Amino acid sequence: MSDLTLYPADIAAMSVGQLAALPPAQKAEISRHLDEALAWLKQARAKFDAALEAAYGEQARAARLEAGKDFGVVHLKDGLLRVTVDVPKRVSWDQAQLAAIARRIAAAGEKVEDYLDVEYSVSESRFSNWPPALRAGFEAARTVKPGKPTFRLALVSEE
Repeated sequence: MSDLTLYPADIAAMSVGQLAALPPAQKAEISRHLDEALAWLKQARAKFDAALEAAYGEQARAARLEAGKDFGVVHLKDGLLRVTVDVPKRVSWDQAQLAAIARRIAAAGEKVEDYLDVEYSVSESRFSNWPPALRAGFEAARTVKPGKPTFRLALVSEE
């Protein structure tokens, strides 16, 4: 291996321990190259997905219409290529309307949980700004877990 340049195959073949033991300059270079590669792949994927939409989108919409469905999977054929097009259903609910419905259910003497999934949460910024007495009443219901760490590497000049 050279002082700086590691190729993707080299990185893939190395163990976590070997990667961790690399000199700081190589770690910074690998991090920068991986970030650049991810950005390139994301852009390339978006462009290719747009090309697939241009090539097969209309045919997929017609096949879905013929099948009588707005969402889901349709299969197309392009020569020897089988193209599977999946349009997932994305459902969102108007929170204000659901809250009003929940109040009506409760007012009718029914259990809201029988009809709706109810999840309570408090934004961390709101909780942090509360007076200590108010926070104390909520702390027993609060669990804090660490998220996945992220690392940013930058070489600094020695001065």
